[in-house]
Amino acid sequence: MASVDVVKEEDPTNNVPDPIYSKIGLQLHRSGNHPLGILKNTIYDYFDKNFSGKFNKFDDLCPLVSVKQNFDDVLVPADHVSRSYNDTYYVDAQTVLRCHTSAHQAELLRDGHTHFLVTGDVYRRDSIDSTHYPVFHQMEGFRVFSPDDWSDSGMDGTAYAAADLKKTLEGLARHLFGAVEMRWVDTYFPFTNPSFELEIYFQDDWLEVLGCGVTEQEILKSNGRTDHVAWAFGLGLERLSMVLFDIPDIRLFWSNDQRFTSQFSEGKLGVKFKPFSKFPPCYKDMSFWINEEFTENNLCEVVRGIAGDLVEEVKLIDNFTNKKGMTSHCYRIAYRSMERSLTDEEINDMQWNVREEVKNKLKVELR
Repeated sequence: MASVDVVKEEDPTNNVPDPIYSKIGLQLHRSGNHPLGILKNTIYDYFDKNFSGKFNKFDDLCPLVSVKQNFDDVLVPADHVSRSYNDTYYVDAQTVLRCHTSAHQAELLRDGHTHFLVTGDVYRRDSIDSTHYPVFHQMEGFRVFSPDDWSDSGMDGTAYAAADLKKTLEGLARHLFGAVEMRWVDTYFPFTNPSFELEIYFQDDWLEVLGCGVTEQEILKSNGRTDHVAWAFGLGLERLSMVLFDIPDIRLFWSNDQRFTSQFSEGKLGVKFKPFSKFPPCYKDMSFWINEEFTENNLCEVVRGIAGDLVEEVKLIDNFTNKKGMTSHCYRIAYRSMERSLTDEEINDMQWNVREEVKNKLKVELR
């Protein structure tokens, strides 16, 4: 995929920067020796063992999708915050980098698939810290039931699908984490009703494993499945891999350092990551008067554009409004490499460039 097809500097509706474009096509989830690929294949093993030959697997679908696929087809409301340029990477007014693997649900249903797993890289403009990164990986599971499946169960279709969903995912959680205590929490998603989150008690705390639910009828009817019911689930591969492999920082998944990559091998789920270095962070503070257009996601995008994966965290540490009604924000930026010590000169250069870019791009007044 050519850069000019994704990073369109002349198009005012495009907000995809070069660092994000550079991640397209890397497909970490397709490497059998990478923690994300190991986790994906372990989940595949569970479905192969329990539903032999039933689930079609897709892990190479193009991340460029239409606004309709990403939002409308899964019933995301027209005024939902996720549609904004602050949250989503737009290639043009009608095309985005997918925010979730659910963007492929409708097309796969229309193609006649009734059991499928979709894994892929997804993209969201986000904050900067050890658990958030603008590119991450999801797996979506989907299963359709016909009236024949539930007619003898004594349940209606929705209750039958919900019971099957919970049984399936409790089995998956045991497959990944062993004999853990679990609980179901009711929640809301636009595309399922009822909707649930599965939590497990792991390492002395409750951990959210995934979100799921019974698919809204409108989605099934729109894609040729009238009178059917279905369930769907979605999980973040990084989130679970960080727990299973003890990986402390989400940036590490993108590392090519052999001290990281050599620790993992195909089929070995849950090998505990051994930190190979702990270089000290360097903190730099930056204060400015914000304007009405200012958002923290835009700030993080600017910082990441300068510092790349050398920025560990951007954190608001102070804000106040003066008598004239002007609001000041002070952010603390933590710079730290996963692989080496950064020099004072490097950090000072980055911080100077960040200040210039913040001033010029975000039109704020530095203090």
